Amino acid sequence: MKTTHKIILATLAFLSFTSSFAQKSNLEKNLKMYEQVWDDIVNQGQLDLINDKNFDPNVVQINPAGNIVGIADFKTYYQNFITGFSDIKFTVMKVFGQDDNIVKHWKFEGKHTGDFFGITATNKLVNVEGVTLVKMKDGRIAQEQDFMDNSVLMQQLGLTSNPENVNIVDGLYKSFAIGDIPTVLAGMDANIVWNEAEGNSYADGNPYVGPDAVLNGVFARLGADHEYFKLQDIELHEMSNNKVLATLRYDGKFKDGKAYNAQAAHLWTLKDGKVVGFQQYVDTKKLADAEKR
Repeated sequence: MKTTHKIILATLAFLSFTSSFAQKSNLEKNLKMYEQVWDDIVNQGQLDLINDKNFDPNVVQINPAGNIVGIADFKTYYQNFITGFSDIKFTVMKVFGQDDNIVKHWKFEGKHTGDFFGITATNKLVNVEGVTLVKMKDGRIAQEQDFMDNSVLMQQLGLTSNPENVNIVDGLYKSFAIGDIPTVLAGMDANIVWNEAEGNSYADGNPYVGPDAVLNGVFARLGADHEYFKLQDIELHEMSNNKVLATLRYDGKFKDGKAYNAQAAHLWTLKDGKVVGFQQYVDTKKLADAEKR
């Protein structure tokens, strides 16, 4: 009886080991196949690999806007990425799984040079990361669900703006108000392009390229030419394409000249938290009249 019991336990242990080994073997095959197929589809542009050899005929792409079902529609959906971008680099940063379930952490880089879900080419560079949950069935891809921050993609395409842009510009105005010019300059990109309004006496150096040029060509001259110069009634307006519009007034007095209060507007352009462009609009006649000695 004891011998029989031992045989049964040994048999169960062997079957369990065999089953576990088979599952591990299938998972390794699934991971290898999955990673290779998507590398060839995205990096090599081999859309024809979206076929019934690699994908279940009823493959589903779970999408908030409505699920994509079937190989034909699945292929059409991902074609937007292949034809919408050039210089594509798709990197699977990590992939792992259990049984028929796979998790993929990926990064997509490219230049938007074609139609992308109806969005005409912006020639913007994108670099986004995401995670995909995958279900396999009989060695084929049966279901995918992508998770990524679409707002980041839209910002990189220039269709929406970074919500921090207004706060960044507000901080620059506050630093300027207390005379903290180093902080203002630190908020500028090394290649910032700064333009004063045409007709303004400081426009003679347009465009000022780089923080040092802005410091010497605009800020230093403002300080040297004025008894006082203040910004008033600043209102900030978030715009598309990472731009911020400021409406404000200049309150100042030229040395040996007159006091003035002039309406002005500033258009700021930002990228990655830094100011890359500035355009001034101002009542230049009022400034010129006040500057006369």
